[in-house]
This record gives sequence, C-alpha cells and structure tokens, in this order.
Amino acid sequence: MTIIYESNFITMMAGQPRASHVAVRDGRILAVGTAQECLAWGDAPINTDFATRTICPGFVEGHSHLLEGILWDHHYVGFYDRQGPDGAIHKGLKSIEAVVAHLRAMARESDGDTPLVAWGFDPIYFDRRMRCADLDTVAEARPVIVLHASLHILNTNSLIIEKSGVKERDNNELLRRDESGHMTGEFLGPIGMFMAMRAVGLDIFVQSVTPAALENFANVARRNGVTTATDLATPLQKAEVVAALQQTTAQDDFPLRVVTALQGNPISAEDACACIHALHDQQTDKLRMSIIKLIADGSIQGFTARLAWPGYFNGAENGLWYIEPHILQEKLTAFTAAGIQTHIHANGDETIEVALGAIDHALRHHPWRDHRHTLQHCQMANRAQFKKMHTLGVGVNLFSNHLYYWGDAHAAITMGAERAARIDNAGCALAENVPLALHTDAPITALSPLFAAWCAVERTTSGGHVLGGDAEKISVAQALEAITLGAAYSLKLDHEIGSLEVGKRADFAILDRDPLAGAAAEMASALKDAQIIGTMLGGKIFLNA
Repeated sequence: MTIIYESNFITMMAGQPRASHVAVRDGRILAVGTAQECLAWGDAPINTDFATRTICPGFVEGHSHLLEGILWDHHYVGFYDRQGPDGAIHKGLKSIEAVVAHLRAMARESDGDTPLVAWGFDPIYFDRRMRCADLDTVAEARPVIVLHASLHILNTNSLIIEKSGVKERDNNELLRRDESGHMTGEFLGPIGMFMAMRAVGLDIFVQSVTPAALENFANVARRNGVTTATDLATPLQKAEVVAALQQTTAQDDFPLRVVTALQGNPISAEDACACIHALHDQQTDKLRMSIIKLIADGSIQGFTARLAWPGYFNGAENGLWYIEPHILQEKLTAFTAAGIQTHIHANGDETIEVALGAIDHALRHHPWRDHRHTLQHCQMANRAQFKKMHTLGVGVNLFSNHLYYWGDAHAAITMGAERAARIDNAGCALAENVPLALHTDAPITALSPLFAAWCAVERTTSGGHVLGGDAEKISVAQALEAITLGAAYSLKLDHEIGSLEVGKRADFAILDRDPLAGAAAEMASALKDAQIIGTMLGGKIFLNA
C-alpha cells in the first residue's frame, strides 16, 4: 500500500532541498515533491498527521555503543543531568563526596552479593581524583566499580585490586598510582579495565546485547530521532553476540537499524578478516556487520590519549598506545587488502599522524579508490592533517560534544588555549573537502545528534566560552548533513539512508520545528531545543510518548 505524507520535508538533496509531500511504499520512498507529483504514481491516502511538523531524514549516529542500553541497569554518577530510556532525568553529581554518598545509598538498597557498578564519572571536573579508599567506604566486602565517562578508565575499591592479583610492586602502566607509588584503584585502557572486570566476572559488552539492553538503547535512539546507530566496538567473533543481535533487530517493532563494527584490537588480522567475511551473508536491512574498528589511543581528558610535542598542558605523562603503531600499520594493511572498511579511534594529534601514516602505507600496497577508512573522534587534527586526509580519501567523524562538555578543561588543563581552540574542527574538515560526520559516542555523552550538530555550529563550552572563530564553525545546514547523509556516507550506507530520495528507505525524524527556518541564531537554537515527535523506520511510525 502507498501512503503519501504531508509535511515540511527537509530532503538533504541539493537539487530538491524541500518538499511538501513524500510517498512511501513497501518501506521505501516512492516519490518526493508535491501532492500532485506523488499522486502521479496512483491514488493513495494522504496522511496529514505531521502537516504542521518538520520531517527530515532519520538521524544516523555513526559512533555510539550499545553499552548505553545496559548501563541504565546500573547507577549514573555523571556530572551533568542525563535522560534515561524512559524519559526520566537523572541529576548530575557535583563532587566526589556526592558520588560516594549516592553509591552508599545504592549499596544499602541492592543485593550485596553482586558488583555495584556506576558509570559516567569524570574526575576532571573536580579538584582531585577518586581513590580506592573512597570506594572502600561504600563497601569493603562487595566489589565496587565506577566507570569513567570516557569508558577508558574505571575506579575500584580495594577488594577488586586484591581479586585482580596485581601487587604494589608491579610496574604496570595500566594501573594509576599516587605520588607515593601506591595504587589508587584506577585501571587504565581496555586491558586494564578488563583486568578489573574479569576479577569479578563482569562482561558488560556481552550484557549489552540482551533483549532488554537493546530495547533500552533503541528507546534512547528513538527519543532523539535516530533511525540508524552504530555500535563501534562489537565482539562479533562471539556467536552468541551475533545471534542476540539478529534475534532482537529482526523484530518488527524494533525501531532501529544497527551497524556493528568488529573490535579488531584483541584478535589477529587474519581472524578479524575471516570473521567479517563469514558474517557478510548474515546481514539484514536492520543489522550490518561489515566494519572493523581499531582503537589506537585513549581519552584526552583521561590523559590516556597520545599527544604530539609539547604534550599535555599540565605536564602529565603522555598517554597509552592501545595498539602499537607497527601493529596498527600491519592490521590496516591486511584489512585494506581484504577490502574491509576500517574505522580508527584516534584522539590525540600524535595518534592521528600515526593513523594517517598507516593508511598511506596500506593504500600504497593495496590501492582502493573507495575505501572510506574513517578517523573517529580525531579531536586534535591540525590543518596539515586534514589536507592529508583529503589526499588519502579518509573521512572524519568528529566528537563535537567535546566542545561543550570538556572544552573548558581542554583549554585550562589538557591542551592549552591555542590547541583547544581548534579541537573538533568541522570547519577545517569541510574547507579541505574531507567527508564529515558528527557523533555523540553514547554513552560517553547523551545520544542526541541535534545537540552534537549544535556544538559544531556554535562551538560553545559549558562555561559559555567560544572555542576558535568562524573558520572552525559550520552552518546549520552543514551540521544537519553531517548527522544524516554525512554519517551515512561514513558507513557506506548513503545509497540507502541519509536523505529523502526515491528508492531509499523510508527512515524519518519528525521534529516540532524547522531548524533551517529563521535567522542564523534561531536556526542554531532550533538544533539544540527541537523536540522529537517520533521516527519512521521503513515506513513504520514510532511516536514518542
């Protein structure tokens, strides 16, 4: 059956940027234009439910994590307020003492035999770091884990240090120590975090694909207009993970397309290629499994990212290589030879340079015109590096929310004013013709593409400072493209989603206002303040309560 929808449509098509009607048949877009042009395909009912709304392509979240779904089963202890899957607002906690007090209350109310897990914590907002002694006051005989907002570090109580088997005399860069050389309970990087979680039998990555967790994630996505979301670090080598994803996404009422990326760090290049090739025929229109993700460094605000000279502004030691540069080059070369698109987590400018060198090496040995290898986060890229991206055909997916949440800290603590002024430089990316997407990295920040777009347009920190100038900013129209067609391009899905064109999937975000109407300030405000009425996925409507 064909249904014609009447609304104020933003199409993201350069030749036809607006339309008053869109016809949908069999889950795809049949026609875009006027009512008369849509009716030329044959008589069909006209749905006017959204005639006073604005409809644009469903937002594409090109870098998030299904962990957003499972973490809501635990305790949010972030600095900023956060909306949960049910729409409830969880208030931010403004001191380490407040975090500890909250966890004590949660410990009294819950099962004492299971690990007490909290998430969203970030010590960069406070005047000190959390220590195991703080969490010992929460519970001494029960495991306590506090995941940092970056998901690159966690804190534990003394019990987990003991259970993990690490010793005070161990010289391990994955364990943070105080000025006296004693372990503080901070475990750094994926390997360090694995050490801590393994000690208490916790595997949040496998838990994140349970039906309830996936439903939570999809509900958060739907509330924010997202119709396609990427889990950019999935253990696809585990058959039970793939089976769980297939079962849940196949349900007709599951309101989301999921793109997964194999976490390529812990397995060999040969095994990673074999895994992706074996999964090729198991993909569906709502589940894609064709990308590999490599994590090259850590978090800037966690001081685990790799910065080029002169290093961290506050004199902290340089961060960690999550994958050694020569191994990164070897894996990228193997993946390129196998025709597998690779997304590389690269936060610091030293890591960005190494990643670009590895891609250059891979393409010299295995030329590939449409590889679309993409640098994720890429926060500290300078103009020379953007020029190199263009030359190599590399795309960038910028974590623009960093400007708001950590911009002030970067200027004062991690980078200094000059380098902080050019972080997440979407303006430079477009000026150098680098394919651009924007992301939220949920659950690191809230899964809200419109807010990420606003951050790239305004470049305003939570403290009210503007980082950089007009050259670093982009327009509202460019920001909308970056969270729709630009993100779809980065996933090699721009032939299916990202714009309202004949033949593409009928995936829409329904807004209460037009972010491209009015003066520049009004348009920017609409990005941040627009309410999502609902989404459409393949012609099926999902309204928000």
